[in-house]
Amino acid sequence: MRRSSTYFEKPIYNERHWSLVDATGQVLGRMATQIARKLQGKHRPEFTPHAPNGDYVVVVNASKLRVTGRKLVQKIYYRHSGYTGNLKSIRLKDLLDKSPDQVVRLAVKGMLPDTVQGRRMLNRLKIYSGDSHPHAAQLKEESTTE
Repeated sequence: MRRSSTYFEKPIYNERHWSLVDATGQVLGRMATQIARKLQGKHRPEFTPHAPNGDYVVVVNASKLRVTGRKLVQKIYYRHSGYTGNLKSIRLKDLLDKSPDQVVRLAVKGMLPDTVQGRRMLNRLKIYSGDSHPHAAQLKEESTTE
């Protein structure tokens, strides 16, 4: 009995596209899932889990995103330095005021794999709290706003 072999796509380092996502009025979690899919390359028909075939994503207007429910006052982000008694916490509302790009980065990071490849995917994410960004040259041939 002959078994058919599974087809594995080769990495496509030179065929990466750049996508522009405008965060104005978008819900944080729903936007983050779309971004994570593009970074992983799951939107492509030739998706292969082990190959880094994801695209670059540029997010603008990160300070204008929205969250549903009472997350602004109830959601708390924690970080720990490793030393005893050094657990730091910050509410979503305060983090949005301080650095809105960090809110988007943390939301997308939680949806990516916790591996070396996941960290490389996160490096292809460019987030800006305002309208302007320095990636106009890369986005000139392919510009998709979601």
